[in-house]
Amino acid sequence: MSEQPVEREHKTRSRANPGGMDVLQVLGADVQPIRARKPPWFKVPAPGGAKYRELKRMLEAENLHTVCQEAACPNVGDCWERGTATFMILGDTCTRRCGFCNVKTGKPTWNDPLEPARVARSIARLGLRHAVITSVDRDDLPDYGSRIWAATIRQVRRQAPDCQVEVLTPDFRGEEMPLATVIAERPDVFNHNVEVVPRLYRIARRGSRWERSLRVLRNAKQLGGDDVVTKSGLMVGLGETHDEMVAAFADLRAAGVQVLTVGQYLRPTENHLPIVRYWHPDEFKALEEAAYELGFDHIAAGPLVRSSYHADQHVPQRHAGAGPLAAGA
Repeated sequence: MSEQPVEREHKTRSRANPGGMDVLQVLGADVQPIRARKPPWFKVPAPGGAKYRELKRMLEAENLHTVCQEAACPNVGDCWERGTATFMILGDTCTRRCGFCNVKTGKPTWNDPLEPARVARSIARLGLRHAVITSVDRDDLPDYGSRIWAATIRQVRRQAPDCQVEVLTPDFRGEEMPLATVIAERPDVFNHNVEVVPRLYRIARRGSRWERSLRVLRNAKQLGGDDVVTKSGLMVGLGETHDEMVAAFADLRAAGVQVLTVGQYLRPTENHLPIVRYWHPDEFKALEEAAYELGFDHIAAGPLVRSSYHADQHVPQRHAGAGPLAAGA
C-alpha cells in the first residue's frame, strides 16, 4: 500500500483530520485508500429512472432538501424509484463537522416558517404511509430548531393524517426542553443516531458525546412512553470491533431503544475519514443475531442499510387506510 496518499490527506485540517489529531492512531488500523475498489455487494444501479426524475422535479419545485441528496446516499435510486424520500428540514447547512458526513457545514441562513407546511404538502401529494423527516444540526438557533420540528409534525398530521411520522433528530445539545417540544407532538418513531462506537466519537462526531446521545434516547422513551417507538443507528468500517459494536448495542438497549440499524460507512470524499475496512455480509448477520439476543424489537443490518432505508418495515403500521408509498431513504 502506498504511503503517499495517506500522508498527503493528513497534512491539512479537514474532516479527515479534525483538530489536527492523529486520526490513524485513533482508528487503530491501516487506511484503505479512496481508490480501492468496493466489494461486489455494493453495486447498485445508477439513479435516473422516470420516478426518480419526477420526484426530483417535485422537490426542486417545492424548494425542499432531502438527506438522500445531501448525504450522497447509495440507495437514492432505489428509494426514489419507489417514490420515497427522507425530507431534511431547517436547510442544507449544518453547524457541526462530523468526519463521515457529506452534508455541507458552515453558518446556516435558512429559516423558513412555511417549510413545515410545504413538507407536509409534498407528503400528502405523494400519498405516503410512512414519512421520515430529519434535519441538519442548528446549534445557532436558541431552540436548536425544535419549534420547526414540532410544526412539521403538526402539519403532517393535519395534511396527511394516515401517514406515520418518523423523526430523525439531532441531539439538541442534550437540552430537555427542545426534545420535549418534539416528543409532545407524538411522532410514531423517534430516531437519533449514535453513528459510531464510543471510542470513535472524538474523531467522527466532534461536538457530540456518547453519553449525551444515550440520554436523548432514554429521555425520548420516558417522555413518549408506549406511544413513541425509539430507534438508533450505527456505522461500521472505521476500525471498530465486533465486541465494541455489541457493547454499544447493549448501551442502546439499556436506554430503551427498540429499533436498530447498522450499515457500512462509505467515504464521500478524500477530505472525509478513511475507511479502515469493508465488513462482509456475514459479519452483519452476526451483529444482527447479537442485537436480537439483547432484546431489540427490530434490527436492519447490512452493507447498504441506512437509518431510514425501508423505514416503514421497521415498525407496524398504526393507521388504517394509508397510501401505497413510504418515505425513507
